[in-house]
Amino acid sequence: MKALLEEEARALLNACRIGRLGCVDNGEPYVVPINYVFEDESIYSHSLPGQKIEALRANPRACLQVDEIENDFSWRSVIAFGDFEEIRTPGERRSILGKLLAHFPLLTPVESVMAQDASAPDTVVFRIRVGRITGVAEE
Repeated sequence: MKALLEEEARALLNACRIGRLGCVDNGEPYVVPINYVFEDESIYSHSLPGQKIEALRANPRACLQVDEIENDFSWRSVIAFGDFEEIRTPGERRSILGKLLAHFPLLTPVESVMAQDASAPDTVVFRIRVGRITGVAEE
């Protein structure tokens, strides 16, 4: 195994589309898959209210893990660590939801409606402001 250079780790984070969001829920680790966009040192995503949003509101420290696996002996993995922030400004919400919809044109009909209607009160738009990125590879 070898450590990835920071630019290699950022490139993988930028190239991937689905990651596993890690947070702390009532003192326990909680990990769920999310779709996301990485831009300007932030991971952007959206969600309906639920367990992960409640956990992130209570403890904003979070991470996102992504990987690229060719086989058991050839893979790369990255973890980005940062802080959760909800995005509440209508213009910024619209912009981010537009980027997510552009990256994920095959979202389910419910998600597409959520992404098109930035004013929908149930849609939580958020970012993880990345403070540190690490990565390893087996090649």
